[in-house]
Amino acid sequence: MAISHPARRQMLDLLTESERPVNDIARHFGVSRPAVSQHLRILLDAGLVSEQRHGRQRRYRMVPEALSPVRDWIAHYERFWDDHLQRLARTLAKGSRK
Repeated sequence: MAISHPARRQMLDLLTESERPVNDIARHFGVSRPAVSQHLRILLDAGLVSEQRHGRQRRYRMVPEALSPVRDWIAHYERFWDDHLQRLARTLAKGSRK
């Protein structure tokens, strides 16, 4: 999955602030520029970022709507835990009344 790697998640975090050229993104990581480009290619192939050429420079922008499936998947687990924690709270409240 494209967002399974911590560096790619950090790249998405950077791109939430603004679109950025690959050199600017690479400055935030302790890896080579080609390694950053490879990570960006994975994000691009997954549709999580878009790429636009400005002369010789490539600028990347986050595509937030592409994260909707991830948000929906996480929401399922939020409901799961909310339900279980509410049941636990009720059980504990019953036990303290005895």
